[in-house]
Amino acid sequence: MTYHHLATRFGRNSHQISGREALDNEALYRHVPSIFAGEAHDSRSERYVYVPTIDIVEGLRREGWFPFFAVQSVPRDGSRHGHAKHMLRLRRDDGIGKPEAAEVIIVNSHDGTSSYQMFAGMLRFVCTNSLVAGERFEDVRVPHKGNIQHDIIEGVYTVAEDFPRLIDASETMKEIQLGEDERRVLGEASLVARYGEEESPIRPEQIIEPRRREDVGQSLWMTYNTIQENIIRGGLHGRKRNAEGRIRRSQTRPINGIDQNVTLNRALWTLAEGMQRLKTR
Repeated sequence: MTYHHLATRFGRNSHQISGREALDNEALYRHVPSIFAGEAHDSRSERYVYVPTIDIVEGLRREGWFPFFAVQSVPRDGSRHGHAKHMLRLRRDDGIGKPEAAEVIIVNSHDGTSSYQMFAGMLRFVCTNSLVAGERFEDVRVPHKGNIQHDIIEGVYTVAEDFPRLIDASETMKEIQLGEDERRVLGEASLVARYGEEESPIRPEQIIEPRRREDVGQSLWMTYNTIQENIIRGGLHGRKRNAEGRIRRSQTRPINGIDQNVTLNRALWTLAEGMQRLKTR
């Protein structure tokens, strides 16, 4: 039996599907139709080399890589819906029984808003948290020109070369114990990554508070995962100052955009790795 779940973490501006088993084309087409676009968007010039993302997916399936997650943005311009930006997470089907599985993340569009981009990532099964490795890990970008299919498959293997280092980093983070002050500092830095110069509506203590029993602990890995989930999923209650300077109750929003999700995820991993280096000197 195949289990598919249409999730809503990316909010009303996207379609998303994930599965405990690899997603087939029927499921992908039903929820993320832009990867099947028959041609590039009308705005693209003749120099734009068009290869449907589904062709890439089929090529990667033959190489032993399978999609377990897909999401598509819903642009404001309705004419771009069938060509909109999308993201897939692919992995080899060898993570059964393990707490995490390394993944290759692919981002693309057929309307000129994105080149093919590939990143290393990790899925944590206990909470279906999808992590993205930070800036010290390889990322590959393939423009829409030249031999795209070959370059992308080569790019996937380039990203996959980082898997041993990704897994080593996660195992090291599990061994590192943090004090409360260190956990709070990591929380503070993560809120800066999320809100920048804006005033954060929530306190660092809130994003280091685990949502589930499995995340209780003082390790760097548990702290990082807790922060990542709290920030990406949103839903925390806080207070925010409005334009008139009055304090109002608010609730943090989930990270809905594909670009923002990848960028913030990578920033949070980079912060966790920074703490790891400090603790292992």
